[in-house]
Amino acid sequence: MPVQGATRADYNSESFWYYPWGRSGTHKGVDIFASTGTPIHSSTSGVVVYQGEVSRGGKAVLILGPKWRLHYYAHLDQITCERFDLVSDETPIGTVGTSGNAAGEAPHLHYSIFTPIPYPWRIDAAPQGWKKMFYLDPIKKLEE
Repeated sequence: MPVQGATRADYNSESFWYYPWGRSGTHKGVDIFASTGTPIHSSTSGVVVYQGEVSRGGKAVLILGPKWRLHYYAHLDQITCERFDLVSDETPIGTVGTSGNAAGEAPHLHYSIFTPIPYPWRIDAAPQGWKKMFYLDPIKKLEE
């Protein structure tokens, strides 16, 4: 669990691949709700490959973890890691916020897992179902 103190009650276990979802069409991650400033830790060991601002995600961190999976953390209030930092599941990387297109919404962390190595057997008829070959369900990781 990347949000300190969060439990299953702090996210909707049905939110991955929820449609319709704003401008992105389909929700490709999970939103974990907490108070602004709540610490966020990496959910995996890896290396920070990006930290900065993106239009929809606001303040965001991208970590390359095992199996070439990219772990994306968005809507942060503060970023507390640097590019190329080596992290573990105990490393603080930022705090919960409302940056990007979460402005005006309840503070939360958007967490998603992306693989650049496609899993074509995951494609289905869901809206944007072809993109499922690149996105893994982060809720399964949270509930391990």
